[in-house]
Amino acid sequence: MDIFDVLTLVGGLCLFLFGMNLMGDALERSAGSKLEVMIGKLTTGKLAGLLTGLGVTAVIQSSSATTVMVVGFVNSKLMTLKQAIHVIMGANIGTTVTAWILSLSGISGSNMFLKLLKPSSFTPVLALIGIVFVMFTKSNKKKDIGVVLLGFATLMFGMETMTDAVSGLREIPAFQEMFLMFKNPILGVIVGAVLTAVIQSSSASVGILQALAATGAVSYGAAIPIIMGQNIGTCVTAMISSVGTTKNAKRAALVHLSFNIIGTVICLIVFSLVKVLLAPALLDEAASFAGIATSHSVFNIVCTLLLLPMSGILERLAYKLIPDAKLPEKASELDDRLLSTPAIALECAYNLTCDMAKAATDALLMGVDCLASYDKTKADAIRDAEDKTDHLEDVIGSYLVKLSMKQLNETEGAMASMLLKAIGDFERISDHAVNIIESAEEMREKKIVFSEGARAEMNSLCAATKEIVTLSFRSFAENNAEQANLVEPLEQVIDRMKELLRTRHIDRLRTGECGIEAGFVWSDLITNMERVSDHCSNIAGCVMDTKEQNMNLHESLKLLRSDNAFCREKYTEYTKKYLSFV
Repeated sequence: MDIFDVLTLVGGLCLFLFGMNLMGDALERSAGSKLEVMIGKLTTGKLAGLLTGLGVTAVIQSSSATTVMVVGFVNSKLMTLKQAIHVIMGANIGTTVTAWILSLSGISGSNMFLKLLKPSSFTPVLALIGIVFVMFTKSNKKKDIGVVLLGFATLMFGMETMTDAVSGLREIPAFQEMFLMFKNPILGVIVGAVLTAVIQSSSASVGILQALAATGAVSYGAAIPIIMGQNIGTCVTAMISSVGTTKNAKRAALVHLSFNIIGTVICLIVFSLVKVLLAPALLDEAASFAGIATSHSVFNIVCTLLLLPMSGILERLAYKLIPDAKLPEKASELDDRLLSTPAIALECAYNLTCDMAKAATDALLMGVDCLASYDKTKADAIRDAEDKTDHLEDVIGSYLVKLSMKQLNETEGAMASMLLKAIGDFERISDHAVNIIESAEEMREKKIVFSEGARAEMNSLCAATKEIVTLSFRSFAENNAEQANLVEPLEQVIDRMKELLRTRHIDRLRTGECGIEAGFVWSDLITNMERVSDHCSNIAGCVMDTKEQNMNLHESLKLLRSDNAFCREKYTEYTKKYLSFV
């Protein structure tokens, strides 16, 4: 083996790792919404969590990525530690799928069918299909499929390149002696753990081991301890990811580490006893691609079967090693670890925006109620809600900007755009709630009283404002376009009410029914309520645009306003309901 073989080996390794990363990212994007559904169906049942972890990891081809996601879920309180333990166990089994895919490189034979199964036969076709999808299609979904195919082709090409590059090592005595050293199980575990910790992927390190096995110098006795060590090394990614998280998220990463260490220790003891007492001839045989894949699967399945009944003990161990603090801990509102899975990150951002929307809606409703009956407790709650919405607008906005830098599909892009627009409108609604409570306080302090006619008109405007705010909140929280359709006709009625109420109040000022100070407060109130209705219209427009995956600002509202029979019918109903005093 000369310097050129070494360079070829390095190039093959780089292509292998790049292909694996490329394929994994594209699979994650393609399966984003499916992952969300799978994780949404999680229960506290062991089997449900186990199958979820297995399925997610088999889809995205990375137990490290799954575990990092789990740490993010626990950190954001989307998942309990008990659920996380079962998902992590399932992820360890799911990651063995990659080794079976890579074992295709070890197929040999002159049979036509066997030749077709070899990656060198079909990956060029996959690469061709992939490049056509990437370069000549406009659909993001098809482009992702193309990237998956290109990633897989690159991965397998890198695997073939590595295999060819190391083929000369079989003639080097030093290389064979090195793997004789690895027959010491403890040394094998250490090497497997270090290699995997460096490249942060047990799937990749298994692939490298399979490439080396092509030389015929890697026996099962050396390969099995290395495989055991790889499971420990893959925990490094989750441990790094848990830095700066809540204690429960740190416990999830610790459970991953302790699960793999305990499983490795048990299996290593059994392996050593079998080796010493029985000395099976199999351990001295050269490992094959399929043999390594089998060993990898058997080891992970055995560890899971052994420790699944002990998940409660692992949970208690995590609490023992990372005890609760005296003060309650605040969970992170949005976790950057979830950005790698846009569908789930968007779901978290949407849930937090719903919390923001609820705070803004409640504040506005309380503010309107305080006009009729002032309440100091409600006034304080309104100001607290306004502070909360200000903070959440910054948090959610910053998170969505980071998310927009990722590659989003059309549905995700429409949702991110809707949330960015909506948080500004909800924040402004809470500001108007504060303005309304300030008007209520001014009326109380200055003992301003509206005339009987003015009170009746204001009550009608307040009722219309409360209805439109409730409608827009429900349409947003339920992502309900039918509810959103009801908002625009009511907003048009409130616009008309504003002009009528302003004109009628000027008439009262002329006749002396109302004073100048009452007029200023009146003007502020109807202006604030009309602007609230404008923001409600914006929110409803966002919901309708998202349903249509329309990125143009409020295109759906424009269509609704243009000679729409439904809109005219609802406008007539709301006019009768709220403009009966005309």
